[in-house]
Amino acid sequence: MSLRKTLPAFALATRDSNIGSLVLSTRHGYHRSVQALHPTKANTPQEEHVSFSNKISIDFEQTKEAYKSKDTLELLRSLVVFKLCTYDILVDKNKEIIDLSRKLLGQKMFEQVMKMTFYGQFVAGEDHQSIRPVVQRNQAYGVGAVLDYSVEEDLSQEEAERKEMDFSLFFDRSCMSTSEKESPGADHREKKFTAHRGSSEDGFSAIKMTALGRPQFLLQFSEVLVKWRRFFCFLAAKQGKDGVEVLEQKLDLEQLQTCLARLGAKGNIQSCFSDGRLHSSGTVDMLDWNSLIDERTKISDLLVVPNLQTGQLEPVLSKFTKEEERQMKRMLQRLDVLAKHAVENGVRLMVDAEQTYFQPAISRLTVEMKRIFNRDKAVVFNTYQCYLKEAFDNVSMDVELSRREGWCFGAKLVRGAYMYQERSRAMEIGYEDPINPDYECTNEMYHRCLDYVLEEIERNKKANVMVASHNLDTVKHTLRRMNEMGLAPTDKKVYFGQLLGMCDQISFPLAQAGFPVYKYVPYGPVNEVIPYLSRRAQENRGIMKGVQMERDLLWKELMRRLSSGEVFYTPAV
Repeated sequence: MSLRKTLPAFALATRDSNIGSLVLSTRHGYHRSVQALHPTKANTPQEEHVSFSNKISIDFEQTKEAYKSKDTLELLRSLVVFKLCTYDILVDKNKEIIDLSRKLLGQKMFEQVMKMTFYGQFVAGEDHQSIRPVVQRNQAYGVGAVLDYSVEEDLSQEEAERKEMDFSLFFDRSCMSTSEKESPGADHREKKFTAHRGSSEDGFSAIKMTALGRPQFLLQFSEVLVKWRRFFCFLAAKQGKDGVEVLEQKLDLEQLQTCLARLGAKGNIQSCFSDGRLHSSGTVDMLDWNSLIDERTKISDLLVVPNLQTGQLEPVLSKFTKEEERQMKRMLQRLDVLAKHAVENGVRLMVDAEQTYFQPAISRLTVEMKRIFNRDKAVVFNTYQCYLKEAFDNVSMDVELSRREGWCFGAKLVRGAYMYQERSRAMEIGYEDPINPDYECTNEMYHRCLDYVLEEIERNKKANVMVASHNLDTVKHTLRRMNEMGLAPTDKKVYFGQLLGMCDQISFPLAQAGFPVYKYVPYGPVNEVIPYLSRRAQENRGIMKGVQMERDLLWKELMRRLSSGEVFYTPAV
């Protein structure tokens, strides 16, 4: 099914598309996949800590079971790395320390030191061959793998604008061509894609939307979507609807027409909803309003408002330029290729969250994919960052949209990975910080979003969620709610995910109890994954002080092995 039918506003973007010609581009790096592994059902009588349906119970403090997959040297490395992550000076100055270490040690010795510490802790290897032992070992203990080629570069808004015409941009967090031309790294990327193509049934394939085209386009599209949403909020305030839940902001259509006319809008806004498109007769909510984006060409002439600086009337929504249409065409084609590839291989597509100045466009395009590919089951998953103040609004609107349009909702819930970058940018530019004020507020937001999706699963069994969290309280909260709702792990509606090198005491007991659990398994050359490692250090600095339990359990297991003569324990794989 073509994306053309679901994007009336982007008809030009998909005209004369040749999907087959995009296969070469896909092989050059637009695909990252998941090694789907089925969890085992094993459980021990001692695991009586968290009860599920009076049948399954999990003890997250049984260190022998939690660290079965680790040898003693790996336990020691974890203790060292986690301790280092608690020193603010090492985290704040990590880039300078890395540069200095590389100069003092030389490249070869520097790489060895990294592999013995941070790289070895959080990265599985340099290529798809070297990561196999890690993937197979996790598989033996019931934990799946999300293969993640973690060569990444975090673009600021200014960098995205500056690089708009650059030849190389993201591919799976690495650089790639924005055109379909051959590049010097094409053979290298082909090997990576080949490694991913063997995703087994029930797996996930993670993609980074900025890999599918120019980030500048996502930036521009996001600005349009934010402007459109803010304009709705402005109109809602005019009708006294500000300060209420986003889906409760229902605008009277006649009052809306009057207000727009006063602002200088031309034409009849009611004609845009004349074909029965309103969810509730006579009122317009945010989802109705967002549907007008698909009528971009018509609306750009209808909705004009005064520019406060120039005094001239300008359209709220501007038309795409020919170059923007070409960029949209390429991106939609690539999305279509990836989603079809996922369906054909029995895997699901997980779209990574990115910075807030890219995210509105990413979420919008992901919804368009869901409309096509999530008709019978959740194939496409969007990622929601719960450290954002608007996280619940984003989740609730997409869930409600899935109800109205009849497709299956799929979500990965994370706390967020760009907090320091987002906050520093907000302070620098002078706009409101989009991040929740503290960790407790983020926890509340996460649980609120999670409960909402779990209730949707209980209601119609069509929604799916991945609880991507290292927080034990969140995991226990999820198990309790599943217990209350009668949601079984075998339903495969609720998944758990953690990063490689973190929270094994959560991942492996869950897997042994029969829950579908996945580890993100990053890989890539040492020098090229430094930005990824830097972000891991920052995240750990934020959470490691509050999760002393993990380090305590590592010490407990180390002491147990010493006292029982298992110092030289080797995982049975």
